Amino acid sequence: MIKIFDKNLSKALVESKALSQIEIDKHVKSIESTDESLDSYLVRRGILEKQQILSAMEMKFGLKTVDLQRIKIDQAAVNQIPVKFAWYYKFMPIQIKDKILTIAASAPLDIKTQDEIRVNLGYKPNLYLACEMDVLDSLKKYYGLAADMVDQILTKQPSKKLSVRDADRWVEDLEEKSSDASIAKLVNQIILEAYRKRATDIHIEPYRNKVRFRYRIDGELIDANLPTDVKHFILPILSRIKIMANLSIVEKRIPQDGSAVVKTQEQTLDLRVSTIPTPQGESMVIRILPTKVMNFRLGELGLDPKNVKIFRNLIVQPHGVIFVTGPTGSGKTTTLYACLNEVNSIQRKIITIEDPVEYEMENVTQIQVNPKVGLTFAAGLRSVLRHDPDIIMVGEVRDLETAEIAIRTALTGHLVFSTLHTNDAASGITRLIEMNVEPYLVSSSIEAFVAQRLVRVICSKCKAEVSCPEKVKKEIAQDLQISNPEEIKVFQGRGCDRCNNTGFYGRTAIYEILLMNDKIRSAILEEPRADVIKKIAIENGMQVLRQDGWQKVLQGVTTPAEVMNVTSREDSKLDDRSKEANVSVESEKSRNRKYELIAEDAVKEKKDFNARAYPRLDEELRIDYRLFQSESRVLSSVKSESWQSTQTKNIGAGGALLESDVPIPIGSVIEMKLALGETDASAVECLARVSRVEKDAKGTHYNIVIYFLDISSADRARLSNHVKTKTNLSE
Repeated sequence: MIKIFDKNLSKALVESKALSQIEIDKHVKSIESTDESLDSYLVRRGILEKQQILSAMEMKFGLKTVDLQRIKIDQAAVNQIPVKFAWYYKFMPIQIKDKILTIAASAPLDIKTQDEIRVNLGYKPNLYLACEMDVLDSLKKYYGLAADMVDQILTKQPSKKLSVRDADRWVEDLEEKSSDASIAKLVNQIILEAYRKRATDIHIEPYRNKVRFRYRIDGELIDANLPTDVKHFILPILSRIKIMANLSIVEKRIPQDGSAVVKTQEQTLDLRVSTIPTPQGESMVIRILPTKVMNFRLGELGLDPKNVKIFRNLIVQPHGVIFVTGPTGSGKTTTLYACLNEVNSIQRKIITIEDPVEYEMENVTQIQVNPKVGLTFAAGLRSVLRHDPDIIMVGEVRDLETAEIAIRTALTGHLVFSTLHTNDAASGITRLIEMNVEPYLVSSSIEAFVAQRLVRVICSKCKAEVSCPEKVKKEIAQDLQISNPEEIKVFQGRGCDRCNNTGFYGRTAIYEILLMNDKIRSAILEEPRADVIKKIAIENGMQVLRQDGWQKVLQGVTTPAEVMNVTSREDSKLDDRSKEANVSVESEKSRNRKYELIAEDAVKEKKDFNARAYPRLDEELRIDYRLFQSESRVLSSVKSESWQSTQTKNIGAGGALLESDVPIPIGSVIEMKLALGETDASAVECLARVSRVEKDAKGTHYNIVIYFLDISSADRARLSNHVKTKTNLSE
């Protein structure tokens, strides 16, 4: 049913010819099933400006109008008027002067309401008209969110006030109070307001004699502006949320995690609830995840046209691993979802393993990690391979096992997307090596590392050009090679109600894309240091995070302070030219060694075979192999289709040293069968990569070092036990 204010406003807009009767009827029908007011709907959709609505109301009712967002409201007047009175009659006190109370309401007050104000408050009302959405927003701003609800509960149950420290008295009565309609409505209002303000998290933090509610909006924590009396109901509020999330309401000594699903008029929300015990009570964080189908595209993430093209070239690769790196909350998962949207089609089978599943995606099989029942990233990834996927997304690589399986998956012809927690793209390489992933696996299987950060976007409503310090201008000009720093223009938001007076509305991403090439692959094998690899990447044209951020500053998207907050100072030019040249030459030599026959004393690996983590044994065992994949066409002696037989010289659970009549190019992948027993059933079968080749002492044969790639845990354990048993017998 249409509200009185909307009915009056409809007539006013038609009479002022701002909209036709047909248009008004259409808009009124759109809001019939919602709680949204007509003025809010028209302004939000950009159908009318607020001033047009105010002018129509002034003409209709013959009363002066006021824009509550632009005038100053006297806090003394707010303090004099009880919250229940203002909320009940839906008016906003503006000022009190000479026993005259100036108020703003969305419709003229009837005689009864005016008499109530005179009798109960002792003031003569002076009425101005304002938009209903402005009146309600002002009531929330000056009295606090859900202030009327808190006041009603206090009025209804004054004897039930509790401080944060009175927890023990509520143990037997918590569930009953949490099911009270007023508490339930209060919790719903807190969550709904967070969603409407685009918050990603709600923080509830108890302290001595107070409780703080905060929303995380655009990455920043902002006070939720609840009345101070809400501290008396913190225990039933927490219990109500626990019941929604299926958590124990009596357990306060240990952390708990749960989830709940709630509905708004627009969509369903997935709430992830987490609690931790503190000396003053339980602290709670609620993550808000929209379950609406996610349809981001790469062009909507903040990528410039050049980087969009690079990304699209990467995601159409038939196999390999693409890592997106950055700290928690930097938008890595959103970027991966956008990549999946780009390649999602009926011809491809896409499976994701996530913790948690943040967005629903059509035509994508999504798996939720559940460590409590043993469903980890590694366990899920092993099972996924049996479902014949074309593309796999792993939410995060946290350990060696997950990393090895992801790389093994890429080596067997799958495209894998995943994330790492590192500060920049080059550090992703060192992070994997620190996990004990072999450098040759990193260099051969990964296609790119993409680092990203989120920066806040300047609010378009209050955006204005501002002066910029000369030092910052010079840095921007130096990093982007701009000849005249004075031409640089910087913008900033002045703050308005739309952006909560922060000057920012929404966020966008800045990127750093490190593409793997021969020089970088060689550097990984020679000297896997992040600074060395980063210098090579910059030499090859990589744009670092800060440079991409400066581009957003020049476009008026964000501010220099935002870019400097999330990035470190980077030099786009290499500091030491001679060192750079030396690194490049050495890297080139390393790359060329893959394609030439290597003399006995030409290879000196940093990680020598004799320094492996697994025990080794000098033993001659039969090994059959054939070429599976090679990066070189130098030798035709090794035919990929034919099996070759030879013997091992040294074996371990991680690899083997074997003898061959012909060399095999370094980096080649071979398919092998190692005989551990007398029957074929006892043979160890897996893929292996050639990492080292050298001539023997006589110069007639080649010693070839291989490392096992996709060996099963059972076969690795068999090899390890075999070596230990033989070693003990020989001793």
